[in-house]
Amino acid sequence: MSRIEQIINEIEEYIDSCKFQALSNSKILVNKEELEELLVELRLRVPEEIKKYQKIISNQDAILREARTQADAMVAEATAQTNELVNEHEIMQRAYSEANSIIEQAQAQAQAIVDGAVTEANNIRQSSVQYTDDMLGSLQGIIKHSMDGAQGRFEAFMSSMQSSFDIVSSNRNELAGSVIREPEAEGAPYMGGEAPME
Repeated sequence: MSRIEQIINEIEEYIDSCKFQALSNSKILVNKEELEELLVELRLRVPEEIKKYQKIISNQDAILREARTQADAMVAEATAQTNELVNEHEIMQRAYSEANSIIEQAQAQAQAIVDGAVTEANNIRQSSVQYTDDMLGSLQGIIKHSMDGAQGRFEAFMSSMQSSFDIVSSNRNELAGSVIREPEAEGAPYMGGEAPME
């Protein structure tokens, strides 16, 4: 922003800050000296700004010539770079093709390594599962054999006990016919044999 624009803004702000004249909405009271100072500075600045713009206008041809020179230099540089790129295009195409081939080979090798690792991991997992199942099968067989042996021994024990029980019962029954029991006094202690019926 130029000083002239700043002064104009200051004048506008000053006018906005002034009080209205009594009984009026359009007339204001201004400080004549303060306003004149701003106007004097504005008059002094205007010629300087005009001279600066005139100088710019007078130098317009030189500025345009410099701009054209810079533009021509940029065009020449761009043309040279384009020619160089055109010459290098075939080399770049071969380089890109070779780079893509290398990338494809590397990706194929990487995929083969990953596939091999997955297969090996699956084989190890399957072997682990099979080994665990075999061990559990062996343990299951041992437990089954132990259960069968215990069941057989228990049944033989029960059979032997039943036989002994039957023999004892038979002997008692034989004795029961030859034993004469005297009436027991009320409250007499129980001496063995079958418990009295209540």
